[in-house]
Amino acid sequence: MSFTSYLTYFFAGYTGLVVAFYMLSTVVPKAAFVARVLAAYIALIICASYGVIASIVLRILGREQIAQWTTARAFKYVMALTTGITFEVEDPNKYLETVRPAVFVGNHQTELDVLMLGCMFPKYCSVTAKKNLKKIPFLGWYMSLSGTVFIDRQNSKNARDAMAGAAEEIQRRKQSVYMFPEGTRSYAKEPGLLPFKKGAFHLAVQAGVPVVPVVSANYSHILHIKSLIFNGGKIPVKVLDPIPTTGLTTEDVDELTRSTRELMLREIIALTQKARNQPIAVPVNSGNGVITASGRDTS
Repeated sequence: MSFTSYLTYFFAGYTGLVVAFYMLSTVVPKAAFVARVLAAYIALIICASYGVIASIVLRILGREQIAQWTTARAFKYVMALTTGITFEVEDPNKYLETVRPAVFVGNHQTELDVLMLGCMFPKYCSVTAKKNLKKIPFLGWYMSLSGTVFIDRQNSKNARDAMAGAAEEIQRRKQSVYMFPEGTRSYAKEPGLLPFKKGAFHLAVQAGVPVVPVVSANYSHILHIKSLIFNGGKIPVKVLDPIPTTGLTTEDVDELTRSTRELMLREIIALTQKARNQPIAVPVNSGNGVITASGRDTS
C-alpha cells in the first residue's frame, strides 16, 4: 500500500472519529471537548505543513516576511470550519495594517491564543523564539525560513543584552514582532494578567519602535481545560493605540512595562464585561506587576 493510501485512510479515520465525538456531544456534552481537541490538532498539523511549503515558496520569491501571516490566516479559516471558533478583531484605526515596525504585545490565556494570532496577525510580523531553536529539525527550519526574529538568551546576562540582536533585526528588516509579556499561559477563569516580563519593552525601546497592545476578552466559557470545556463561539479582540518609545531609555522600561500592563488589564476587564454583558470585579493589584528577569528569561 502506498504512502498516499495510508495518508488517505488516516485522514478518513480521523475525520470519522471527530464527527463521531461531535455527534456524541448531543447526548454527552463533554464529548464536545474531545471532538474540538482532535479537530484543533489536525487543523494545526494541516496548517503547519502548509506553512512549511508556503515558507519555502515565499523565501524563493523574496517574500518570507509574510510567511507567518499566510500560515496564520490559513489556521484561522481551518479552525473556524473544524471547531466553530474564531476571534473577532476590533481595529478601527487599522493599526495592524499601518504601524510597522512595532512590538505587538498581548495577554496569554491558553493554547487557543495560536488561533487569536491567526485572526489578527499583521503582515510583515513574526513571533520571537530562542536562538537555539534554530538547531531543531523542521521547527527550526520553518522558523528560519519564515522570518522569525531570534533572541539570544543563552549568552546574555540580562534582558537588555538579550534583545540587542533582535532590535537590530527589527530595524534592518522593518519587521514587527508579537510577544506575550506574561511569558506563559494563565489559564485564568476570570479576566486578569500575570506579572509582565520586561523583554518585549526592552526590545521596543532599543529598536525605537512603538508598543502596540492587543487584548482578547477572557474566554473561559469557550475553553477551560480543567473543566473540560471547549465550545464554539466568537471571542472579541481589541487593538489599542500604539505607545511611542521615542526618547525612552533603559531607565524608562520599568514604567513602560507597568503602565502598559495596567492599560491592558483595564481593557481586558472592559472587553470581557461587554462580551458577557455583566459586571466584573476588578482584580486586586499586588505590586507593580513587573518581573525582573535575567537574559535567559525575558519574554
